[in-house]
Amino acid sequence: MTVTIASEPADSAIAVQLIAELEAYLVPMYPAESRHGYSVDKLLREGVVFFVVRCDGDVAGCGGVQLVGSEYGEIKRMYVRPVFRGRGLGRRMLDHLVAHTRGRGLARLRLETGIHQEEAIRLYESYGFTRIPPFGPYREDPLSRYYEKVLD
Repeated sequence: MTVTIASEPADSAIAVQLIAELEAYLVPMYPAESRHGYSVDKLLREGVVFFVVRCDGDVAGCGGVQLVGSEYGEIKRMYVRPVFRGRGLGRRMLDHLVAHTRGRGLARLRLETGIHQEEAIRLYESYGFTRIPPFGPYREDPLSRYYEKVLD
């Protein structure tokens, strides 16, 4: 299995398609006020660096990171297509996002995820992310969990 991760404009056709797939997956599980993912326009406006992971040349998923000043990076729009799950691609994307964030001199990586994203929660916790209170623009939401990893 050959895995590549490369930067991709958030408004490219493949990025737009992946983000639409992620939204379609989340809509039945969460009300609008509990879905905090950025639109394509907001990804661009907020300077989120967006990456696409490919497995043997096939588009398998995506992830982005927003650098919040010199305080922390925040994972945005991380998604692996269902057919590609269980192959370690989410972990590889996390490796990539951690390296990108660390390479910009930031020592913390944060994220928000929904409580129904059990596979994602297991991945983040096994990767060393620990639960924290809401941060930045987030407020307490019973359908959300907030995590942080100190980058060593």
